Amino acid sequence: MLTKEEKAQIINDYARFEGDTGSVEVQVALLTATINKLTVHMNANKKDFHSNRGLLMMVGKRKKLMEYLKREDINRYRDLVAKLGLRK
Repeated sequence: MLTKEEKAQIINDYARFEGDTGSVEVQVALLTATINKLTVHMNANKKDFHSNRGLLMMVGKRKKLMEYLKREDINRYRDLVAKLGLRK
């Protein structure tokens, strides 16, 4: 999982204002970082089905958050997709 330093850095990079830890951008960025780390783990441990389920749940949650952001503010959505390098 993410260390405190990695998490703090991601929050600082994607926060919309000082002290922002719950905006959609921050949540998606944290989920993306965790998904990327877990994907590397899953490539090495193909039979780790419990972690695979967690990975799929995180991907689903990120997808729902991205759909919400797209529906609410398309410009913020486009900026976030470009920053994270997601395929959308």
